[in-house]
Amino acid sequence: MKRKILVVDDEVAIVRVLRDRLEMEGFEVLTAYDGAQGVEIARKEQPDLIIMDITMPNMDGLTAARLLREQPETAHIPIIMLTARGQESDERAGYQAGAVLYFTKPFSTRQLVREIRRILGESEE
Repeated sequence: MKRKILVVDDEVAIVRVLRDRLEMEGFEVLTAYDGAQGVEIARKEQPDLIIMDITMPNMDGLTAARLLREQPETAHIPIIMLTARGQESDERAGYQAGAVLYFTKPFSTRQLVREIRRILGESEE
């Protein structure tokens, strides 16, 4: 069965790049364009992993991550923050909100896929 990854980012180009690469790697990809939509989809679809931006409309990624951590049905889902915010304080805030990994943009899709596979306990193919 395909592993399901939810990509939450308000930048359409980033979502498209991630979706295309992750589908090429054999993952099923769900998408959301703001934190509130991301939380809703995560609750309903129970993805294996979430990739989330911080700066988004309606609900930012830090708030969304905290909400997901507070809900028993989504608390176990690993969250990777993928954001342009590269300050040490931003990174600390990401981990405090519940991220298991913090990536800054621009990013390497190859490295991101490697980390996703590591987090999900899969070996590289």
